[in-house]
Amino acid sequence: MREVLVPLEVDMALPPGGSTLYTTSGTAMGTGWSARLMLPPGADGAALTLALQRELDEIVAQMSHWEPDSLLSRYNAAPAGSWHDLPPQFFDVADYALRVHQDSGGAYDPAGGQLVNLWGFGATRRYDQAGFYAPDAAAIGAVLAQRGASQPVLDRATRRLLQPGGALLDFSSVAKGYAVDCMARCLEQRSVRHYVVEAGGELRGAGAKANGEPWWVEIEGVPDADGAGAGAVVALHGLAIATSGDYRRYFQHGARRAAHTLDPRSGYPVANGVASVTVLAPTCMAADALSTALTVLGPADGLAFAEARGIAARFLVRAPGGLLETTSSDWGALLQ
Repeated sequence: MREVLVPLEVDMALPPGGSTLYTTSGTAMGTGWSARLMLPPGADGAALTLALQRELDEIVAQMSHWEPDSLLSRYNAAPAGSWHDLPPQFFDVADYALRVHQDSGGAYDPAGGQLVNLWGFGATRRYDQAGFYAPDAAAIGAVLAQRGASQPVLDRATRRLLQPGGALLDFSSVAKGYAVDCMARCLEQRSVRHYVVEAGGELRGAGAKANGEPWWVEIEGVPDADGAGAGAVVALHGLAIATSGDYRRYFQHGARRAAHTLDPRSGYPVANGVASVTVLAPTCMAADALSTALTVLGPADGLAFAEARGIAARFLVRAPGGLLETTSSDWGALLQ
């Protein structure tokens, strides 16, 4: 039986009469993006495409750890003790990411860039390039010690961020979701209320198609487990969805899979059996960051974290007999 998830509250409003289905796409943040929307009469689809691309280009200019001139890269290279004024987009992401860091007890860390680089998942010394070798315990310990002594400080009143010295921000587990939210806001500001937008597999939707059907999206499974966990669909009606999986970027480290999701507390790739975590949330920024945090916390602590905070989450855990599925109560409440 195929699982179907539907929001508890549904707005039954249909697209304006004469609306047409419009599809557009592009590239940003090293991945592709797309949008499907009901274009109201008189609206300019080409202008909407340009507006969406501008939104994404601005996020890259601020938050990319690949671009040496991005605001994030300039912050990472800044001297100790320097304060940095933040534009609204950067502030929103830093604010939310640091709150999740605190709330998760450090299981999620937006300033874990040194650790990401050490394991070959950053912009340089990549794990899939010749000459890479996994770090030893001494190198990991040194990074953890330096990270513990260099905590970024966000002054929320003045919207400034302190570079304590050597702190490396990495927003790769939150900026993509935030970009999807910006795409949604961009459309809504231009009177487009019925859409589904996507960047790199993270999605957010609202409204309905011309026939009243919601935007149905298949929930990501685990491809290296014969597609296990796939088949469920969700109506993205006022919801966003993001999945963190150990199958996306990894390398074999001895007998273990070294996945790109790292535990900032231990300094090592997660080894708790979690193959993927999918989160449904009102914003894609939340779904993106929380799916990573829950992956690190693991099936027991992660589920408890989700239950305590009303997070709709699904865990797929590797076991000898295949994948085991565990879901939070809020996920189960959406099942039809």
